[in-house]
Amino acid sequence: MCEFKVIKKNDGSQILEDIVILSYTEDNELLFKDIIGMGEILKSALIVDVNTLNQTCIVLEHPLIQGFVGMIEKINSKTITKADIENFEKQLISLKENII
Repeated sequence: MCEFKVIKKNDGSQILEDIVILSYTEDNELLFKDIIGMGEILKSALIVDVNTLNQTCIVLEHPLIQGFVGMIEKINSKTITKADIENFEKQLISLKENII
């Protein structure tokens, strides 16, 4: 069985180990479960690399990711609205205004 160590790309820290299930919740949160079924959730993260040879999973966390994943799902299911896009635009504008 392949059990993964989960490492944050943001800072290189290992945040979890012995993970066998990696999936997204209905709220687009990243869910990890270990071999006994105990779970951890990252609210706004993406899996950027899974390596079965060294049993690592690299994740990237950022507040925009959860909304972005949700938007892509709505685009694919053809349920996206103008309000969805406008809400995401507001987040991007806020980010842009805070760039030094």
